[in-house]
Amino acid sequence: MSALDVELEISGMTCASCATRIERKLNKLPGVEATVNYATEKARVRADGVEAAELIAAVES
Repeated sequence: MSALDVELEISGMTCASCATRIERKLNKLPGVEATVNYATEKARVRADGVEAAELIAAVES
């Protein structure tokens, strides 16, 4: 499986700590480097060996 470079739109963040929590959750996945921007409600994710569905599931939880 090749590296996945994706930008996720994230709605429902009510504060900067929400963005931090989501970023931490994504970065705990193996092979994932993520940054979440509260102002733009987007996450830039580079994932190696992880499917997009796994990233979305991590954000939703």
